[in-house]
Amino acid sequence: MSQFYLTALQLSLCLGPMALGIFITMKVFNIPDITTDGSYTLGATVTAVLLTSHWAAVAVLPICMSAGAIAGFCTGLIHTKLKIDALLAGILVMTGLYSINLIILGRSNLPLINIPGIFNSFSFFANELYNQLLIAFLFIAILMGMLYYLLRTDFGIAMRATGNNPIMTQSLGINNDRIKIIGLSMSNALTALSGYLVSQYQGFADINMGIGIVITGLGSVLIADALRIWMNVKSTAAQIVLVLLGSLIFQMVLAFTLAIGIDPNFLKLTTALFVLLIVALPRVSRQLKKS
Repeated sequence: MSQFYLTALQLSLCLGPMALGIFITMKVFNIPDITTDGSYTLGATVTAVLLTSHWAAVAVLPICMSAGAIAGFCTGLIHTKLKIDALLAGILVMTGLYSINLIILGRSNLPLINIPGIFNSFSFFANELYNQLLIAFLFIAILMGMLYYLLRTDFGIAMRATGNNPIMTQSLGINNDRIKIIGLSMSNALTALSGYLVSQYQGFADINMGIGIVITGLGSVLIADALRIWMNVKSTAAQIVLVLLGSLIFQMVLAFTLAIGIDPNFLKLTTALFVLLIVALPRVSRQLKKS
């Protein structure tokens, strides 16, 4: 049973970059970005194709993140330059990415069994699972540190200001469109990184692996937001840590549902209901207090 929850912990770490990416779009820019479903799969397909072509896992990483950044750039361009709603722009790019991912992959599923990857490139422990956990944790720790540093720079402050009050930032001479495009590119680069990690951890890339994955990331961010309000957290560093904690809680809840014997066919339904519960509870409690 402990191995079961360790696996959930590993998956939460691999999905952590995606949760951080959704944190950027949802909490910094107030943009619901559906591109996530496509850029997650894009990261996995690029990774699978390059690894099976005998590329080193370390060399694949920047290419994978660049592919995700291009997807986010397209969404940002459609949203800002064509003045199309961000939600619709994300849906359009996500839909287009399905065909692109299928072209890159060449088939619906590509196995990565016995293919050298990032998790067996470095050996810290004899136990394979512990080794994978440490490598995934190092990835997420570096990303959290970089995101914390970025949000404290002048550019990061401009990002947050653009999300909070775009009229004010425009009056100060900040190019809101450029900031949004960069933010969406960063977010989808992080999402592609999750695809990179998960495909190697699971040992395959599948054309449908990204369907509904935005709900997982959104659930992690919503849990983090609920914890932030409950704990009255103000610091940026703590909020970033809470996003990772949200990802962990989300995966542990899903692991628990499987552990108690719920049919795996109901996993997506369980995910949707859990996210609905997270969103609905604070609103219901506020209405009860008013009445």
